[in-house]
Amino acid sequence: MPIIDILSAERVAVSNLAEGSVRDKPSALERLAGLLATGQRVVDAERILQVLVERERLQSTGVGGGVAVPHGSVDHLERQVGALLVCPDPIPFDAIDGEPVNILFALVGPKGVPAEHLKILARVSRLLRDGSFRRRLGQVTAGREAYELMCATDRGLP
Repeated sequence: MPIIDILSAERVAVSNLAEGSVRDKPSALERLAGLLATGQRVVDAERILQVLVERERLQSTGVGGGVAVPHGSVDHLERQVGALLVCPDPIPFDAIDGEPVNILFALVGPKGVPAEHLKILARVSRLLRDGSFRRRLGQVTAGREAYELMCATDRGLP
């Protein structure tokens, strides 16, 4: 499943004065939960935040290279939903490499479809493994710009 099928411009943000600053892991997770809840009728940001925090307690989703991929499963969610938060000023995230993160891609999906969830996580990982793409994404100044870059780059993936 292409990333652009689970992402919308309304669920992409940049941490800055215009779109709201994020300074640490808790505020980043809260912001991502809010983005993920955008357009949802059944699941609210509070429930999504709870799922993301519970997942982080198991092990940090900071995968290294300035990237974190918070994720989880939520009861009553109808489909996979993604959100992107770009932090031009990297934030501490307890990442596996000990480095702060500046690109956070969050994914929540319905319970009972782990294969689909894992396929999307693999696609996100493949996309964010590219250092050149990460540098370009880290330089955007608006959520809309980040969304357009994600869409254009995702279309180029097999």
